[in-house]
Amino acid sequence: MLENLGNRFQEIFKKVRGHGKLSEDNIKDALKEVRLSLLEADVNYKVVKDFINSIKEKSLGEEVLRGINPGQQFIKIVHEELVKLLGGVNASLTKAVRPPTVIMLAGLQGAGKTTFAAKLAKFLQKKGEKPYLVAADVYRPAAMKQLEVLGESINVPVFTIHNSKDAVLICETGLKEAKEAKATYVILDTAGRLHIDEELMQELINVKKIARPQEVLLVVDAMSGQDAVNVAEKFNETLNVDGIILTKLDGDARGGSALSIKSVTGKPIKFIGVGEKIDDIELFHPDRLASRILGMGDVLSLVEKAQEVIDEDEAKRLEEKLKKQNFDLEDFLKQLNQIKKLGSISSLLKMIPGMGQVGDLAPAEKEMKKIEAIIQSMTKEERRKPKIMNASRKKRIARGSGTRVSDINSLLKQFEEMQKMMKMFKGGGMPNFKGGFPGMKMPF
Repeated sequence: MLENLGNRFQEIFKKVRGHGKLSEDNIKDALKEVRLSLLEADVNYKVVKDFINSIKEKSLGEEVLRGINPGQQFIKIVHEELVKLLGGVNASLTKAVRPPTVIMLAGLQGAGKTTFAAKLAKFLQKKGEKPYLVAADVYRPAAMKQLEVLGESINVPVFTIHNSKDAVLICETGLKEAKEAKATYVILDTAGRLHIDEELMQELINVKKIARPQEVLLVVDAMSGQDAVNVAEKFNETLNVDGIILTKLDGDARGGSALSIKSVTGKPIKFIGVGEKIDDIELFHPDRLASRILGMGDVLSLVEKAQEVIDEDEAKRLEEKLKKQNFDLEDFLKQLNQIKKLGSISSLLKMIPGMGQVGDLAPAEKEMKKIEAIIQSMTKEERRKPKIMNASRKKRIARGSGTRVSDINSLLKQFEEMQKMMKMFKGGGMPNFKGGFPGMKMPF
């Protein structure tokens, strides 16, 4: 997500920090690179121009040029302006005075509306709400079926009329059904097209009139760059949308749409899609994204994610086992699964300040998968009592996990070393395994 831009900003800041003191020339050179990196990231030209002028005006002040740490002051100004560019503060969903709160999703075909509808339903469900989905995409083949399958997977009801081509009728009937089901939120998944046309817009206007949604959210594909901004502008002119949803932001290494869309449309980004899984949805926090882009990490999001996915009771149980030296390979597999729920190693490290540029983490990810495959190929007895492992057992495990016997020997040796180290902490103190097991390429 915005990886190229983040790397460029961090290189620029490195040069700025390298100057003993800042001069007008230093700042102009840095801003020239900032401008170029933003344009390369496909950020709207006018947005870039205004952004650079604002930073220039604030950074050329006497306080910055003669400050105790002018480099840090310059970075602070860039961060503040970037937060402002992204919208300033988090714009959360508004709620109707009387339930259900109706949310209408609009956007072009392929932007990810149907998937996002299910993601939003799951997000609301976790907050204790009772969501209800209405499949009103009457044109895309299998769109209704897709939403039904997604709804079933998260245990959320989906209303549709398979033989109907009347989106207004589907939404009207769906709303009645949702009220009877005492739903607190109704999410309308409307149709899209491959391009903006009069027929599409008129249908959306008609749906909006009958459904009277609390919020109209425009779903745009972040990977389409400036096209996403142009699409948002045109939809907003017709529908007066309340917020933007940026999907596929995890696949957008440049990030132009994320940085341009608020300035161009005047509408806030409310959610971002950061992966293909049903849980890969995040509330959009401008300050947190700005910090990630500038390599300052995002500890708040990491903590929230950990609180959401990690089983506290299981974590306490594993901690007790570690203290009593009863930690076995089955426990380690459970720990791996807990970490996997948080996301990839690279995505986690980018949330930790100073860890944004740790290099290629593919070998560490591969090593993690290999260890997981080896442990999964063991019997429960072998996981709990690794010492019973003989040559024939190791060969069977190697065949089952697609690894070599030497990999199994290496894992067992490292696990044994870890257990020896545990005995050194009988007083209840916990060892700090910064690199996982000794010798393993696992950064946790």
